[in-house]
Amino acid sequence: VSEVELIFKIINQLKQKGVTVIYISHRLEEVFRISDRVSVMRDGCYVTTKNTKKTNRKELISLMVGRELKESYPHRKNPPGEIALEVKNLTGNGDRNISFSVRKGEILGISGLVGAGRTELAQLLFGAAPMEKGEILVKGNPVTIKSPLDAIKHKIGFLTEDRKGQGLFLEMTVKWNISFPIAKRISKYGVVNTKKEDEIATKYKERINIKTPSLLQQVINLSGGNQQKVVLAKSLAAESDILIFDEPTRGIDVGAKQEIYHLMTELADNGIAILMISSDMEELLGMSDRIIVLCEGELAGEVQKENFNQHTILDLASGIH
Repeated sequence: VSEVELIFKIINQLKQKGVTVIYISHRLEEVFRISDRVSVMRDGCYVTTKNTKKTNRKELISLMVGRELKESYPHRKNPPGEIALEVKNLTGNGDRNISFSVRKGEILGISGLVGAGRTELAQLLFGAAPMEKGEILVKGNPVTIKSPLDAIKHKIGFLTEDRKGQGLFLEMTVKWNISFPIAKRISKYGVVNTKKEDEIATKYKERINIKTPSLLQQVINLSGGNQQKVVLAKSLAAESDILIFDEPTRGIDVGAKQEIYHLMTELADNGIAILMISSDMEELLGMSDRIIVLCEGELAGEVQKENFNQHTILDLASGIH
């Protein structure tokens, strides 16, 4: 039994005893399952309250974001190009003999159950965990990646699933977080060129619409969606050609999800190769050009877009071939 199921069981027991429960969530499937009424808030203000049985997902999303979301997943304009990243027999960090490639302008989905080795693969590619054997090629050239600095040097960016613990310095400012990975590039004799720092931070704040009253705002005070944008801005400032997104929309609201999806699509259309690890099946099917599936640290299979099917992917992830 999952932790969520246990929570729901406890809530129902409390409800039967006459206890009033206020359940705060932006996971709509949970809201519809557990609530009798649902109240919507937006930008710190109360919007409305609906009887859960008399509303639907589309109406709630519209109320949450203040507009109707006509399409969940944006359409791609350009087809993928040449191979940007190729991995041959990659072994380490619990993963074994994994081989795949991702092309410029392609979004490669990475699926698997918890513990399948998805995040471990991302850590290997970014040099955050040691590789035991195998080969990594960037634009056809073998590269050695033993640390995140090596990965950044080879234009690989990593947006970790734990943005608060690993992706950001929460007590530091938006500007500092964006410019930190390129501090060496904008410094002379160890002194940061503050004019360049301001220009770069402003550029990416505006480009990906980071909502903050100031670049000097501490990141800890931003919403989850805007924190995720700051993590993305760091990789864009480092001029990454290959981006690894690990659970890119976890813990952010529906409107912010849409913004992340559009940003990812725009990046892919501009030739960025994207690897997207996600536990959200709808997100994987909606955003990916191809999906590779991991099972117990090994590559279980690859599914082309024309063959996308939730059952096929789950069978591969479960070891059912």
